[in-house]
Amino acid sequence: MTLSKPEFAAVILAAGSSTRMGTPKALLDAGGGETFLDRLAGVFIDCGCSVYAVLGREAERVASSVRRASDIVFVLNPDPSRGQISSLQCGLRAAAPGLAGVYFTPVDAPGVKRETVRALRQAFGDVDYVIPAFQGLHGHPVLIRASCAEEFMNLREGVTAREVLQARRAATRFVEVPDSAILDDIDDPESYALWRGKTSHGTEGIQRRSCGGGSAEEPPR
Repeated sequence: MTLSKPEFAAVILAAGSSTRMGTPKALLDAGGGETFLDRLAGVFIDCGCSVYAVLGREAERVASSVRRASDIVFVLNPDPSRGQISSLQCGLRAAAPGLAGVYFTPVDAPGVKRETVRALRQAFGDVDYVIPAFQGLHGHPVLIRASCAEEFMNLREGVTAREVLQARRAATRFVEVPDSAILDDIDDPESYALWRGKTSHGTEGIQRRSCGGGSAEEPPR
């Protein structure tokens, strides 16, 4: 029996050097025996997505250390020093063909709820981009129509994904969700320790940042 291909995919960006963290963020302990990459992959898999993880210099170490390796398509960014947009381009090139939509998110925001992923898909409809918001601040994951992947693939050097999203605001739907984890930015040992402390006590969220709009002016990471 041939299994049908999912209509949606998720691209998890995990090719960064993790200089401030000192170890690959994809392999940080998310609790319950899961790494950050395991946790995010599980969320998207449970929501019916195929999962692509873009890795960099420590690709072999990451791919051999996650529990869900058999459920993930690993994509190598041969030169992650070109910036995160290069990782997004690698992921979209692998994931987008033949699909309806593609989510993308950095690996350092592992607390996103399944309900948030489903809410974005329910809001997809006739728009090209769907972005979650928490109390007016925009975050990840971003959901794009797969046919719009070329808009990111053809970016000239120095242009960011955020600039594409801002230029396409008229084709974007913002969805308010009760999920502060869409704003997480776990980038160093201090923010990681704070996140672990909060999640172990049943609370969520760490350091707020914004994706493609909202009151903060940070680019998608």
